[in-house]
Amino acid sequence: MMLRAFLLLSLVIFYPSTVLAASPALKSEQPAAPSKEEERTKVFNAESFMLDNGMEVVVIQNHRAPVVTHMVWYKVGAADEPAGKSGIAHFLEHLLFKGSSQIGGRNLEPGEFSQIVRSMGGNDNAFTSQDYTAYFQSIPSQHLETVMRMEAGRMNGIKPPADEVLSERKVILEERKQRTDNDPRGQFGEQLTAAAFVNHPYGIPVIGWKHEMDELSYEDAKAFYDRWYAPNNAVLVVSGDVTPGKVFQLAIDIYGKLPKENVPKRARTKSPVLNSKTTVTLDHPSIREPVVQTLFRVPSGRQNKQESLALEILQEIMGGGSTARLYKALVVKQKIASSAGLSYQGSAWDDARAWIYASPLPGQKLEDIQNALMDELRDLIEDGVTDKELSDAKNRMRDKAVYARDSLSGPAMVIGYGLSTGQKLDDIEYWPYDITDVSAEQIQEVAAKYLNPDAPGDHPPVSGYLLPQSAQEDK
Repeated sequence: MMLRAFLLLSLVIFYPSTVLAASPALKSEQPAAPSKEEERTKVFNAESFMLDNGMEVVVIQNHRAPVVTHMVWYKVGAADEPAGKSGIAHFLEHLLFKGSSQIGGRNLEPGEFSQIVRSMGGNDNAFTSQDYTAYFQSIPSQHLETVMRMEAGRMNGIKPPADEVLSERKVILEERKQRTDNDPRGQFGEQLTAAAFVNHPYGIPVIGWKHEMDELSYEDAKAFYDRWYAPNNAVLVVSGDVTPGKVFQLAIDIYGKLPKENVPKRARTKSPVLNSKTTVTLDHPSIREPVVQTLFRVPSGRQNKQESLALEILQEIMGGGSTARLYKALVVKQKIASSAGLSYQGSAWDDARAWIYASPLPGQKLEDIQNALMDELRDLIEDGVTDKELSDAKNRMRDKAVYARDSLSGPAMVIGYGLSTGQKLDDIEYWPYDITDVSAEQIQEVAAKYLNPDAPGDHPPVSGYLLPQSAQEDK
């Protein structure tokens, strides 16, 4: 799941053990005899230690170029926001570029953090999701200590001027306007998700609802920061031309000095049992090619590792390109769609999402496309997958895992995604072996349990139609 998340991100936007001397800021145990897990080859060969203040540190060596990616992942996101304050996690992310403390140096002025990174020949950014917020820099490796001190300062103190707070609120409002309010695809996805996650924070957009964003204040952001931003709620991931020993010592000297805080446990509302199917329809003059889509709630990797692995392989079989089942059925054989597929996003703290979709060819009725998609699911549940489909899918997925090693920032992203959403490091490192053990029967069972159009369960799927404005009458 984590490797697939990285591969999808790359299309869209986003060794021997090292023994360290004992230190009061580093928790280490005596080496144990190799376990069955350790005898298998790891994907990234990451080294991991825990600081005394609760901050996990992960290092992935890659000496192909003298550069490094430094990331801090906070285990908090938009789904952890107080009621009525939607968008505050993302707003805070923006404000942390507008002035902060610096460990062992002077405080940074608005914009200075990124200016320093650029002066080193690097780049930096941040992103917010439902379950995590991450900050990263890609720089020449000799500047690692500098960015670690700056990032530790952001964890230790937020200092935006008042005028920057108001200015940045306008920025996030404009971001919502461009990505959602002025984009019918953004509106469609937002409404589809809201319908699927009733009474659950995943139904609230990460960017926030506009009427609540209008009222966000510095006091709201500071309260959220004080509640969640702490070393014991963060994961440091460093990937590139470094050694674990050096990174661990820097982490002890810099991040290890930050105090552990009393971070609350995540407490989220739950969706009730529902008994009706929902359809979302949006027609817009800027849409040229209609889309038919059905969104299912399914287990995340944290909730059920085995079912999540089965869903990953199912995605490859059903939606993994032009040789996948859905494409061959609707595009090649039936010739009723220009594209078709199934996607699964398993990196989530609570329920994950799987969606099946197609774009009809001109003259095709949307109802016929929807029925064709559901019939493919029925065939899957009735007949399962073939041994060849299963073997080919696993081989393709393992090949992609090999290629993922070559990236500099990719491994840091993969590991950060996993650890911040409840996965263990071994779940990521031994992923190719774990998918090997998944059987055809398990895939058929997970499809019947969660993707059955005739037995929707406690959280029925939500179907959606994104249409050109004139197509509404043809539905």
